[in-house]
Amino acid sequence: MADECCASQAAPAPEVDHGPQRIWQVRELQLAAVAAVLLTAGLLTPDPVGAGLTLASAVAGAATFVPGAWRALRRRRVGVGTLMTIAAIGAVALGQFTEAAMLGVLFSIAEGLEHYAIARTRRGLRALLGLVPPTAAVLRDGTETRVAPSELVLGDVMILRPGERAATDGVIRSGYTSLDLSAITGESVPVEAGVGTVVHAGAINGGGAVEVEVTALAADSSLARIVHIVEEAQDRKGTGQRIADRIARPLVPAIMVLAVLVAGLGALFGDPMLWLERALVVLVAASPCALAISVPLTVVAAVGAASRQGALVKGGAALEELGRIGTVALDKTGTLTRNAPKVVEVVGGKDVLIAAAALEARSEHPLARAILDAAADVTPAEDVTAVAGHGLRGRRDGAELRLGKPGWIEPGPLASDVDRLQAAGATVVLVEQDGVLLGAIAVRDELRPEAPEVVERLSGLRIGTAMLTGDNSRTATALAQQAGITTVHADLLPEDKAKLVEGLRNGRKVAMVGDGVNDAPALATADVGIAMGAMGTDVAIETADVALMGEDLRHLPRVLAHARHARRVMLQNVGLSLAIITVLVPLAAFGVMGLATVVFVHEFAEVLVILNAIRAAKTTPLPETAPPPAPPKTLTITTVARGDDKGCCDAC
Repeated sequence: MADECCASQAAPAPEVDHGPQRIWQVRELQLAAVAAVLLTAGLLTPDPVGAGLTLASAVAGAATFVPGAWRALRRRRVGVGTLMTIAAIGAVALGQFTEAAMLGVLFSIAEGLEHYAIARTRRGLRALLGLVPPTAAVLRDGTETRVAPSELVLGDVMILRPGERAATDGVIRSGYTSLDLSAITGESVPVEAGVGTVVHAGAINGGGAVEVEVTALAADSSLARIVHIVEEAQDRKGTGQRIADRIARPLVPAIMVLAVLVAGLGALFGDPMLWLERALVVLVAASPCALAISVPLTVVAAVGAASRQGALVKGGAALEELGRIGTVALDKTGTLTRNAPKVVEVVGGKDVLIAAAALEARSEHPLARAILDAAADVTPAEDVTAVAGHGLRGRRDGAELRLGKPGWIEPGPLASDVDRLQAAGATVVLVEQDGVLLGAIAVRDELRPEAPEVVERLSGLRIGTAMLTGDNSRTATALAQQAGITTVHADLLPEDKAKLVEGLRNGRKVAMVGDGVNDAPALATADVGIAMGAMGTDVAIETADVALMGEDLRHLPRVLAHARHARRVMLQNVGLSLAIITVLVPLAAFGVMGLATVVFVHEFAEVLVILNAIRAAKTTPLPETAPPPAPPKTLTITTVARGDDKGCCDAC
């Protein structure tokens, strides 16, 4: 990796990215150990044998970076390895075998630790694929047999017994059980699963035996996609990494020019050999090796750690922006709520529910599912059409039916019931037949139990919260008060959400948390789009900057705290790298520090940067108890006098 500047430093060496590798198996560290032994022997042995051993030590150490630097130079590219190569060759030419050997040993150690650190974090990610069992039981021609996951085909029926892991994605066709998804989503509570439940690769069957129909090849499973996406994300550059690149690229040729000036101008006023030696020391002192690896290594460590906690962060840019978030905008349905609405009250009798179910029979809206679940018998209505932002209309037995939000259908004598139900946090739809009001149906999507805790945690991180929803203001306000959110924007269309995200900035970075599909405009407009509950959802994973794989909203403050920690590590590494160059260059140019001292300090600083970057792999725990709540604030309600565009009611 020493052959190229900046970007190349982030790529792991192929030989350290496979298998259960240990630190002593890294090639650079092996050569460094050989060089160290030869150097020690050379220092303890009289010349000329001692000098020969020391020279051999310099050659062994240089073998880790000189070949790569030469290949890069042939492609007309100069980098950190180029500077080190010139310094090593110059030291040997000047007879400073010991200094050349020290440079080779220490630089090899730093390179080896970097390779090992990157490989270690990537192995942790690739270990997710180890969740896939080596074989899977499958029914073929009525006979159970065991095959490798790669041999599974679409339509195969896997037999998943208690304690076994799913080899790929599928759908339960027979049986009832509980699934442990903790290794995938980071959630420890098993989920109940029956016929029709989606099973993801790596899920552990915790209950009875089930038959699972294969819906994805092992290579295309949700688990394989996660690993692939995160590996790609680790290679993406963040703002800090681009800053480091912009500094390092011109710095390398500038250092070479500076070294030539030191040697040339110094020779005019003193001993040419003395100033040539100082020029070589300047090359080493100003080498931006630590700067080149400071951010990429941090990104690799932090993104890999987040993925193991159930959060997919799409690269360094998303990680940095996530660490700067000051406001979080939360969608209501499916984010703050369970996304499992149920009918909680019907005003007007059984006929109201039957008429509503007739209109909703072929609708995919969440409220439609709730109404259909509550209705016993459903006969679909005819000529059903959606009136965008208002509701549905159709015909049944020659009668004209309408279902929709209050306002499109006047509540009349049910106005007080509508107010009461909305104040209780329910979404209300009215049903009308031939212009006569039949009644009202109240549907409520319960707040996630962890939502108040999450809002309090975000407040403890000094992050503001706001609810954005297409639901009516009274229902939204009731749920927001339960969650502890004081800023509510209701009655919004998807494009309204995008505009409000812009308005929430006020000099602060804004993250939008939604389902990754209906909230796409707002997710794209926000500085960071976060998809909630995205496990196995292609659209959510691909469109969002961050995808929370599980359904537990507590992942949100955890990943925000983790990103802030990673960003602090990045800034520390960049600052340390620049400080080392700033201090060492003048000391080297004026002869205050010799080559051996500069090599030691420079490489020691690089090791510190590597070790500090590894800290980004540790998730930042939130305090056990949230800080005391802030004094009550004035509730802010924004209402747009329109409904949503889902053609059913006033819920988003």
